[in-house]
Amino acid sequence: MSAIIDKIEAEQMRMDHPEFRPGDNVKVYIRIIEGNKERVQIFQGVVIKRKRGTMNASYTVRKISHGVGVEKTFALHNPRIEKIEVVSRGRVRRSRLFYLRSRRGKAARIRERSIR
Repeated sequence: MSAIIDKIEAEQMRMDHPEFRPGDNVKVYIRIIEGNKERVQIFQGVVIKRKRGTMNASYTVRKISHGVGVEKTFALHNPRIEKIEVVSRGRVRRSRLFYLRSRRGKAARIRERSIR
């Protein structure tokens, strides 16, 4: 039974996303449907959490909008996601960056990671 489910999940998985880690600044292009119109909305922020897995893989992006912190959790293999674009790579020492929720301004900065 699980072999059939694994086969169906493998067909629906998306492999066209770039490699990104917590601390990276990303732009997530999401297709939004309003009535009978469809548009693409960009959500840009810092990846604060990444949950690995097969079909249940997800990641959380945090941004500051009008002085208020906004977090969105996306499924990695969601068909509504148009594309993911890595803006910059961050240098962090842990995989869950929940401490950024209590930081403001310069204290919330993440150092740039040199690409080697």
